[in-house]
Amino acid sequence: MTTEIIIYGADWCGDCRRAKRVLERLSVEYRWIDVEHDAAKAEEARRIGGSGRIPVIVLPDQSILVEPTDAELEEKLAG
Repeated sequence: MTTEIIIYGADWCGDCRRAKRVLERLSVEYRWIDVEHDAAKAEEARRIGGSGRIPVIVLPDQSILVEPTDAELEEKLAG
């Protein structure tokens, strides 16, 4: 089990950039995994998220958010 937040995404993805901005605004540390440049990590993100959508965010409690809104991400981080 990890205690970190992991984001699977790509630099070209607007939803990924938005999720990173939310985390940075809230001073939450995270590990970024660029699926654009690593086919194995892209497949891992698809497996974890259940689709090809990004970002896939893995939280310390092992819950998964796929393409969350700002409000969904903030609520999960607060709870």
